[in-house]
Amino acid sequence: MRVFLNLRAGLDRLGILYRVNDYRHCKNNPNELACIIGKPGVLDRIHWKNPILFGAAIFSHPSDDPTLLERLPVKRVLVPGAWMEEMCKPFWGERVSAWPVGINTERWQPLPLTKDIDVLLYDKVRWKRYHFTPTLIEPIRSLLRRQSISFVELRYGSYREEDFHNALARCRSMIFLCEHETQGIAYQQALSSNVPILAWDRGGYWEDPSYYPDRVKFQPVTSVPYWDERCGEKFKDISDFENAWSHFWEDVQAARFHPRDYVLQNLTLQKCAQEYYAFAKDASA
Repeated sequence: MRVFLNLRAGLDRLGILYRVNDYRHCKNNPNELACIIGKPGVLDRIHWKNPILFGAAIFSHPSDDPTLLERLPVKRVLVPGAWMEEMCKPFWGERVSAWPVGINTERWQPLPLTKDIDVLLYDKVRWKRYHFTPTLIEPIRSLLRRQSISFVELRYGSYREEDFHNALARCRSMIFLCEHETQGIAYQQALSSNVPILAWDRGGYWEDPSYYPDRVKFQPVTSVPYWDERCGEKFKDISDFENAWSHFWEDVQAARFHPRDYVLQNLTLQKCAQEYYAFAKDASA
């Protein structure tokens, strides 16, 4: 839904017209492009004859629908980031491309409030929590307490968007814990709010337990697929954390990071919507 809403907002800002869920128009105009965003149930909504631009919110892996390109007139498949594009290329070839949806930089911007909390600890550890709680999350908490670093925690799926927005307004930095991200809208909202991030970026395999290791083994992945040195720093595992934290916190205090500049350059609603429009024009040709 966030991909759908942010793409529409970007197209609106560019003055590009579009229809929403107008299946009748598609059936009556089978030569016009159908842009399908969302989970694959939409593919079965009607008998598609239209050329299709599919994505970016789609299957988790091409093996979920191995005959997709044979049974439907899909001209291009969009996936949220570069490592997912590489994972899908053996199945979809040159018809797959990486495309991120834009971030609402007006909604997610620095607010003129006092930064009275040092760190937002953002917990999006989804799998093997029995392992990572004592070996990753709790050691990070302990180090922050030992150093008298104030922090608040949010766990993915257990907060309202307003809670996240308010926390970013008060926090000077964020520690982002997630095994891997295809785009990572939440951490990009933090960057847009000019909150630098220390990200757990362990690399390795895509370990979604629905696929790994029996169905799919793909590497490498990343937790921060859209990133440069303006955004913050990364660490690989808990043995690497203390040293990375020391350098990161020093740079935060010295205001050396400029994460919002990265988002304004690469991930605005308008820029990403313009890229989507270019894919649509190409698929319509």
